[in-house]
Amino acid sequence: MPLVDPRPPQGRRTVVGMKTSPISRRRRRWFIIAVAFLLEPVAMKLRGYRIGGNLVVRCRKGHLFTTIWLPGASLKSVRLGWWRVQRCPVGKHWSIVTPVKESELSKDERRIASEHRDVRLP
Repeated sequence: MPLVDPRPPQGRRTVVGMKTSPISRRRRRWFIIAVAFLLEPVAMKLRGYRIGGNLVVRCRKGHLFTTIWLPGASLKSVRLGWWRVQRCPVGKHWSIVTPVKESELSKDERRIASEHRDVRLP
């Protein structure tokens, strides 16, 4: 006959079949949402990109243009993690666009990007 009861005491958390209250589940859910929203701006800052506002981006065909890039939100594009699917105003096609460090662009490339802007929001 075993000396220790194999069942955990009531109300205690266990590794298997962990019991949590609805409040802690809500907190965890809000924590995950907050981390998801903060992930993109932190990653952009660590990689040396500007955060938000008018940003120079490059499509997969190499076209440069300026777009409004809001971390954690996309009003004119479909988000795919770090990338966004957006209409390129230069080649007039849909493409994956990524931010470009303006410090790595030549004066001519910066001029081209500033001349080509995507659709402004009303």
